[in-house]
Amino acid sequence: MHPKFPPTADLAPNARPTGAADESASLEATEALAPAAPAATTPVAWALLIILACIWGTSFILMKKGLVVFSALELGAIRVSVAALLLLPFALRHVGSVERSRFKWLALSGVVGTLIPAFLFAYAETKLASGLAGVLNALTAVFVLLVGALLFGQRLTGARVLGIGLGLAGTVVMLQLGGSGGDATPAGEGNAWYGLYILAATIGYGLSVNVIKYRLSGLTPVAVTSVLLMLIGGPALAFLLLATDFVHKLSTTPGAWTAFGYIALLATMSTAVAMVLFNKLIQQSTALFASSSTYLIPIVALALGALDGEAFNIWHFVGMVVILGGVLIIHRAK
Repeated sequence: MHPKFPPTADLAPNARPTGAADESASLEATEALAPAAPAATTPVAWALLIILACIWGTSFILMKKGLVVFSALELGAIRVSVAALLLLPFALRHVGSVERSRFKWLALSGVVGTLIPAFLFAYAETKLASGLAGVLNALTAVFVLLVGALLFGQRLTGARVLGIGLGLAGTVVMLQLGGSGGDATPAGEGNAWYGLYILAATIGYGLSVNVIKYRLSGLTPVAVTSVLLMLIGGPALAFLLLATDFVHKLSTTPGAWTAFGYIALLATMSTAVAMVLFNKLIQQSTALFASSSTYLIPIVALALGALDGEAFNIWHFVGMVVILGGVLIIHRAK
């Protein structure tokens, strides 16, 4: 396949970041390294696409529900800790086969693509509607390309620059609008700028994907994800238990176990389950078809947010269309 680098058109199948929203950072993996795709998209592929969009699109409302009890710092630490513990058996199985020279790149990818974004998304959703967070997450595709061009020699064409420009323009529209997430995130004049946390998180996703592509190629998806989480999971768990009120809240605060369940579900579904399903989808269809979840995730996030009482108007829709239009151009540009 000719490398057109949509968000990650020339990434190996292991180039799936593990952050939330984690969510759509490498939606195009290398077709050349995947099994030959069927001539027509199968019903199984469509089912996988819809399931993946629902899993990743649900991430944002789950964060919102977790924030009802836990702080942004606690939510981020819980999310990373649970994911790391879940995949620890796989990490122990694969860690011995990873060259020592690659651990620094795994750690870098884990910090900028999983650990920091877990906190940034949580901070953003303390004031920003979960549906808008889901839309802004689509900027990952923009920054995968931009970081790849600035740091890793990826080629920028006129069409790609146009896609980047549209994505950033749509972001400005969204930042101007802001949006309340209901009772848990009361409206306020400064709400819009909480979208900058998500902007920073998607830059981290962009760097992480490129690090995986250029420095960790050849490792399996399970090896990358599990070892990466093992490296950052220990510090996250230590911080959670020693520097937050997590244990106290869990034992004394009404609704704490329910909120913890939402976060644990987020960590479980957006890492292990989604990773397996995504790689299965690549086998069942094409990388371009798999990338379609980029456009479905915001729809799911917005729908769930609306059901939870979040505001959404025509200008929010305009901003979303501009962002996704930029992502589409990036996907298609050569």
